[in-house]
Amino acid sequence: MDLTLTAEEQAFRDEVRRWLKENHPGPEPEGEQAKFEFRREWQRKLHKAGWAGISWPKEYGGRGATLIEQAIFSEEMARAKAPSPANVLGLVMGGPVVIAHGTEEQKERLLEPILSADEIWCQGFSEPESGSDLASLKTRAVKEDGAWRITGQKVWTTYAHEAKWCMLLARSDSGAPKHKGLTYFICDMEQDQIEVRPLRQITGEAEFNEIFLEGAFVPDENVVGGEGNGWNVAITTLMHERAGLGAASAIQVRRDLDELTAVINERGLAGDPVIRQRIAELKTGVEALRLGSLRSLTQQMKVGIPGPEGSVAKWEWADLNQALTELAVDVLGPEALQPRSPWAYRFLRARANSIEGGTTEVMKNIIAERVLGLPRLR
Repeated sequence: MDLTLTAEEQAFRDEVRRWLKENHPGPEPEGEQAKFEFRREWQRKLHKAGWAGISWPKEYGGRGATLIEQAIFSEEMARAKAPSPANVLGLVMGGPVVIAHGTEEQKERLLEPILSADEIWCQGFSEPESGSDLASLKTRAVKEDGAWRITGQKVWTTYAHEAKWCMLLARSDSGAPKHKGLTYFICDMEQDQIEVRPLRQITGEAEFNEIFLEGAFVPDENVVGGEGNGWNVAITTLMHERAGLGAASAIQVRRDLDELTAVINERGLAGDPVIRQRIAELKTGVEALRLGSLRSLTQQMKVGIPGPEGSVAKWEWADLNQALTELAVDVLGPEALQPRSPWAYRFLRARANSIEGGTTEVMKNIIAERVLGLPRLR
């Protein structure tokens, strides 16, 4: 694998770096709603300049960027400390799934509002008793005169309180094997049959939600991939999710590690053998994450879609980020847990890294079964 950028790739990197320097929106405001609207406006600016959906084909409003260019863009965004776009679930998962499995009518209706952040998307997969074993979900979809009525509960639904559309997986055939009786719907969140309840996190935020559906209406034209094919469509969604999570994770952890190392040097702790050992382990882990992500990227370039190897990057990133924030707390002591300390927020938020986007235990099972070829757990 040749890691040297071509002249064209270097020019692309310089273009991205220059644009971000000239258009960086500055620090995010205080407050959840203000921060969300800030990110929404930032995404609109990205879209206007052609950066919002760089991985999407040009015919669907994207830039048609190569996988290398996508990785470069993600790295430069992380390096510049640029905020994430508001509609990240739509950009990383919803749009690519509609492009891969959707009808031409679905593409025409749904893709542009994702890019412009006019319509926010959320993901309705996990349920209170169906997280690790997603195929055991109980939310029911009943066919009714060219449409569907959906009843059930979803949980850990990011941005459901802001969303127009939900990528919703439901059981449409109770008599079929659990992986066969599922259908993938695009559900309109703006209806009385859906209630969204926020889940307050230890950070004080409420980006996650519970969704309660009582006969929610979905027309037939909002089925993606065909009735009963929901599991295959869902797997595409999850692979894009984990590939997206791993793209710039090494840069983000390395950036925060450099910041913490500067604090350690300022406080005269650089000679502490225990701290030095922990820093060395983190630096080694970051480099392994970077190289592993590039290896996964190479594999994706061969087959055209993200593979199960993305689970490795997700697992490594979660472990590294949690270890980094734990070291910061140990170095700074009580100061690290002051209410307005950035390290306090990072430490608390990192607790979710080994849960969100698939738990570490699930990632290990995927790697064992689908990467290493070991026998199935069950």
